[in-house]
Amino acid sequence: MPDFLRSALAFLRNTWRGLTSMRTALVLLFLLALASLPGALIPQRSLSPTGVEDYYRQHPTLAPILEKLGVFEVFSSVWFASIYVLLFISLIGCLLPRCLEYYRQLRGRPVRTPRNLSRMPHYEDTTVDTSVDEVMTAARKRLRGWRKVEQEEADGTKSISAERGYLREAGNLVFHFALVGLLIGVAGGKLYGYEGQVIVMADGSEFCNSGTYNYDSFNPGLTRDGTDLTPFCVRVNDLKVDYLNTGQVENYHVDLQYQSGEDLENGTWRSHDLQVNHPLRTAGDRVYLTGNGYAPQFTVTWPDGQQRTGEVQWQPNDLATMLSQGATKFDPPGIEDPVQRRENQIAVTGLFAPTAAYDGAILSSRFPDLVDPAVAVDVLRGDLGLDSGRGQSIFGVDQKMVEQGRLNRVARENLSVGEEIRLDDGTTVRFDGVERWVNLQVSHDPFQPFVLGFAIAMIFGIGTSLMIKRRRVWVRAVPRPDPDDAGSTRTLVEVGGLARTDHAGYGEEFTVLAADLLAMVGEQKPTPGAVTGPARGRKS
Repeated sequence: MPDFLRSALAFLRNTWRGLTSMRTALVLLFLLALASLPGALIPQRSLSPTGVEDYYRQHPTLAPILEKLGVFEVFSSVWFASIYVLLFISLIGCLLPRCLEYYRQLRGRPVRTPRNLSRMPHYEDTTVDTSVDEVMTAARKRLRGWRKVEQEEADGTKSISAERGYLREAGNLVFHFALVGLLIGVAGGKLYGYEGQVIVMADGSEFCNSGTYNYDSFNPGLTRDGTDLTPFCVRVNDLKVDYLNTGQVENYHVDLQYQSGEDLENGTWRSHDLQVNHPLRTAGDRVYLTGNGYAPQFTVTWPDGQQRTGEVQWQPNDLATMLSQGATKFDPPGIEDPVQRRENQIAVTGLFAPTAAYDGAILSSRFPDLVDPAVAVDVLRGDLGLDSGRGQSIFGVDQKMVEQGRLNRVARENLSVGEEIRLDDGTTVRFDGVERWVNLQVSHDPFQPFVLGFAIAMIFGIGTSLMIKRRRVWVRAVPRPDPDDAGSTRTLVEVGGLARTDHAGYGEEFTVLAADLLAMVGEQKPTPGAVTGPARGRKS
């Protein structure tokens, strides 16, 4: 074989050995946990697009750098997938040889009794009048359930070598294979699952999982295109929030109705009390309550008497008081000229307080519940940029239109429910009231039961590995002539122990085992010079 080929094979062999070592697997597992931290600390585009936009506004210099590194999409980035795949290879590569080794151990026999048992970490002996065979019978009875092998020597000495704790390694293997299964389950969920968010008014409005167009944001798995969603519908009748006197939320209750399967055909609606961390499970999907807020309702009346009513969710700025901001936008009716229509669009922007508190003319909120709702609004008139083809947030107006002078403020006022503003051309804007909205997250993950099963198996495996100890014990019965009675014999009984793994805690078990065994064979006063208890010079 040429030298360069031999060197290449040696390099590949050493690389494979290094990659499939348990040390490398632990390092990769640590790196995977470390790589997941940005996904928990920094907004992810798949979960919170608005959070990413806010991060860009707050960190305009750092955000583009993080974007290039894939920090806003950590779990779908190339570097995270590389760690993931290497961890798979490393775990499987080191587990398969361990399985073969464990299989050999199961088929093997305990090692023979050492010649000098007194050198074992745990050792006790005594001399009894019981015969060698009776000692062996008692030892077999006491060591029932242990894997044993017996041997006999030419001088009549008999011994038993016993071993226990084989399930320790089995638990260790179960834990690591379950970890591999858990990683596969998580990856499968990303491949075959989907997740979407939608805001629904809590006034009897409905949402149906019939297509991606019904969602405000939708994140399909890598193998899904959003055309094969599980059909079901939900109807949000009401949202009740229980508050403490401090304003802290005690509980959320969404009066929800849903239909799936045959219910879609016969029109049957089933009731469900949707709460945080208590999702609706139907048709293989899960519906979570992830947020809520308020939607102020405004009615605009133009000089010719035509009206438009708008009710759009506003974004909470302060979750403690639910002070919210937003923009409700209107197109003027009856204007066919597109240029004139764009020049007369109206936007009502500002702040909404569920429980109004004023510092002069400045509005704030002192409680998150609807006690005394009020708004502080700016009325803008002009081109809202709705026909520009550019996407814009529903919570604000296009600031470029304001900067270009194409959108101007024509009024500013604080309004309570029922109050109105009259503009210079006779148009009125009335604050009619407020409605609650809920943010629902629909998640589909066909691998979730497998993830749960593997997680339970991991707990079972690591518990077994920690609780069970691998240990060995030897019992030797040596016939000895009785110095006080010529022609009769006595039996020297030696008991030695060794923990195959960490021996902490085995000393107590060995002491109990040795005491039971010596009591069963009729323990006598030790002969002079015999070693009793732990071996000399060794810890028990």
